[in-house]
Amino acid sequence: MRAYGYFSEGAAGGLTVAQQNKAFLDYCKREGLTASDTFVEPAPPNGRAPGFRQLIGRVRTGDLKDCLVVLPSVAALGVERTEALFRFLQLESTGVRITSIEDGALDSETQLTAWLRADDGESLGDRVRAAMRRKAVKGEVLGRPPYGYKVGSRRRLELIPEEAVVVRYIFRLYLNERLGIRLIARRLNEEGLKTRRSGNWSMVSIRDILRNRAYLGTYARFGVRVPGSHPQLVSAEDFRKVQDRLNTRRTSFAPRVASQFLLSGLARCGYCGNKLIGVSRKQSWTRRDGESRSNSYRYYQCESRTNQSVCGYHTRRAAALEAEVRSALVVALAEAAQQPQLPPRALAAAGAGDLRRLQSRARAVSRRFEGYLTAVARGRLSKDRLHDLALTAAGERLAVDDALERAERQQAGGSADEAATPAREGRIERLLADWEHLPFGELQSAVRDVVAGIVVTDDDVRLTLG
Repeated sequence: MRAYGYFSEGAAGGLTVAQQNKAFLDYCKREGLTASDTFVEPAPPNGRAPGFRQLIGRVRTGDLKDCLVVLPSVAALGVERTEALFRFLQLESTGVRITSIEDGALDSETQLTAWLRADDGESLGDRVRAAMRRKAVKGEVLGRPPYGYKVGSRRRLELIPEEAVVVRYIFRLYLNERLGIRLIARRLNEEGLKTRRSGNWSMVSIRDILRNRAYLGTYARFGVRVPGSHPQLVSAEDFRKVQDRLNTRRTSFAPRVASQFLLSGLARCGYCGNKLIGVSRKQSWTRRDGESRSNSYRYYQCESRTNQSVCGYHTRRAAALEAEVRSALVVALAEAAQQPQLPPRALAAAGAGDLRRLQSRARAVSRRFEGYLTAVARGRLSKDRLHDLALTAAGERLAVDDALERAERQQAGGSADEAATPAREGRIERLLADWEHLPFGELQSAVRDVVAGIVVTDDDVRLTLG
């Protein structure tokens, strides 16, 4: 699973950005996550929160089944509690999962409870943790329920029969039929069984189920254990055997070093549309004369094939594919040079009016959100109704902010396409000139700055420029 870190200067328990980043990387290593992009909010924060907007944009282009936003603490979302709550709900409205290194998995109900129990002498993080502990002691669900369960009327986990059958099936395939997690994912996909989001099963989703202690019937959070809090799906003996087998799958316990791939997050399979992921393999063999040889291979492969055992075996050598992308940029630059350049146009009066209307609408949505909070604090609105209304308002504000960004770009330079074309050509030209000399991180950032997406087939590469 890919993790996106979101940090804030001066708003995360006094930690520096470097300290927050180290905590994020340590957390990813500890939880078996792939550390992907990180986003930083400057201090003092801009009212539009550029780092947060970048995070939202990245989440929207990713696979939500394989995506987790990691905060150092809830304080990273903002010092002012209403602002932090609104940003949390905006994130939640995208469908992404959210967790805090300090507090664990987060949910909107806990955030709303913490807001309503406001105490000027208590930090937002302290209020959130207190609300979560109160729920944990009672065995009430925090965060999204595991596959196989739903949240019942008393906030306890209750079985979803059709999902519970699949959970038991997964454990049986792994323990009794001795299938590996990749083959289990293939079996479920071939049999037409779907995840809760109606997607294909992957190695990550199978592994998460096999590791989840909730199936033992004991709810555990914040050091609180509530045995028998919900129906048990797996016996303690079978669960132990599964963990023993999982732990012995690795023959080497040396730290894993993630290999960096230039086109990660950009390249997609032209056959199924899923991401291409970078894969490293080391192969050893013995020649006829007895000499031992080895070699390492780096390539991009369709994630559907790698993690879900669906789609075809579409692979491209990393160096060859990256060279093709570079060549495609050369062609794009040459073609652009042949096109007549149109001068940027000033934004029309109607466009300026649109901008003012959007700014007014954004303020209105924020006022409506604050009105909901005031109403529930005064007992005029239920907490359940507040959640629905607040989530709707958060999603609406995201849509307004999207439109505002487009309108502001147009106001700054006329037609966005006309203004962007010369600047984009300049970025492509600089990228090609510096390709061999840039450090990996700067090169990857420069590629993402000019390329919005790459569609790859066995014999073709198609770029979409940003």
